[in-house]
Amino acid sequence: MRVHFISIGGSVMHQLAIALKRKGYQVSGTDDEIFEPSRTNLMNEGIFPKQMGWQPDLITKDIDAIILGMHARQDNPELLKAVELGLKIYSFPEYIYQESRDKKRIVVGGSHGKTTTTSMIMHVLRYLQKDFDYLVGAKLAGFDQSVNITNAPVIVCEGDEYPASAIERKPKFHFLFPHIAILTGIAWDHINVFPTFDFYLEQFKIFIQKIEAGGILIYNSSDPVLDQLVKECHRSDIRYQAYAVPEHRIADGKTTVTIEGNSSVLMVFGNHNLMNLYAAYYACAEIGIGASDFVRAIASFTGASKRLEIMAKNDNCIVYRDFAHAPSKVKATIDAVKQQYPDRKLIGILELHTFSSLNEQFMKEYNGALSKADIAIVFYSKHALALKQLPDLPYEKVVAGFNQKGLLVMNNKNQLAEWLEKQHFENANIVLMSSGNYDGLDMLTFAKQITH
Repeated sequence: MRVHFISIGGSVMHQLAIALKRKGYQVSGTDDEIFEPSRTNLMNEGIFPKQMGWQPDLITKDIDAIILGMHARQDNPELLKAVELGLKIYSFPEYIYQESRDKKRIVVGGSHGKTTTTSMIMHVLRYLQKDFDYLVGAKLAGFDQSVNITNAPVIVCEGDEYPASAIERKPKFHFLFPHIAILTGIAWDHINVFPTFDFYLEQFKIFIQKIEAGGILIYNSSDPVLDQLVKECHRSDIRYQAYAVPEHRIADGKTTVTIEGNSSVLMVFGNHNLMNLYAAYYACAEIGIGASDFVRAIASFTGASKRLEIMAKNDNCIVYRDFAHAPSKVKATIDAVKQQYPDRKLIGILELHTFSSLNEQFMKEYNGALSKADIAIVFYSKHALALKQLPDLPYEKVVAGFNQKGLLVMNNKNQLAEWLEKQHFENANIVLMSSGNYDGLDMLTFAKQITH
């Protein structure tokens, strides 16, 4: 097989290129800029482009597949040449499906918890020494890639609802056709991609229709929106498995889960993680893994990167960082920490950084998201607004949207740094929630200083 990547430098694209090279394919690719770690990874595999920029002369009739990255535009000269030659052009998820036609396909979809649930399944399969391929949206401990394509009989995929490529605007998870599908919940949080909630819901309805006949939908029935959607989209040719929070107990800051009489202390916590775990269990059960083996394996799962990740800790203070930025994720993260440590003061510091979270019209979606925090801070930088070419976000709109007594709103990193320096953090947990970097503040040093 000869495969060419247009926009090979993408964080997931370059890993697929490496996986296919390791499988024995002839791989080439181009891009107009490639940053680390993609640069070094491609160089180490011997498939870094000889020169930067688009090179239509490389597009020849003997290429079996063109894989088009999100970074490539519709007028890309290599894409135009490929169309002219009549070559097969695939978006990333379309090509993943081509490589997994003969595999049992597990696809995890939903507005939140996708990465963690996918990671849990992968962790259990690896722990039990099962042979599998995977596609996941984060770097996981013990896996050198976030994509792997071999001749394994099973593939586990995180099913993203965002557009597949510049020429294929349908969501990625519409192209994966699962035998085992998971939906973790539905919460509209990207108004720049999905302008209305109904349009967003429609994508999940279509996903349910894409499940292979004879397959199964494992879904979070505690989510009322999802539960109603499943009822509306009922299919007689697939099975359904509802789940919610499994049996568990919390003592001394530790959570013990019980599934079918099998119990184990976990290294993760919170209702959202427990529900993700239960979904992962039902998926693993579909490929022959029993409850005893699953519970034994999941005990050593430490969580996906930047999901309630401990930055620093001592006996009476823990500093977490979490990728949470959408309202449902923020609420789940804050609620989880408060539930695990009810007697500790909880300080939640949320940075608004995405297009949606910096949008004045979206603020009302955050109503109550930080309600379990004893001290709640919302930070956003003028720099982030300027980079995204967004208008100013008025202070009073943020206060009204979050609807929380005593909420602190800051948009200057020096102001935040000064506030942090004046606080005492005994018998307290701090949760830093952001997909950004607090406008360059060194939060790791801060975390180590207060727990030293």
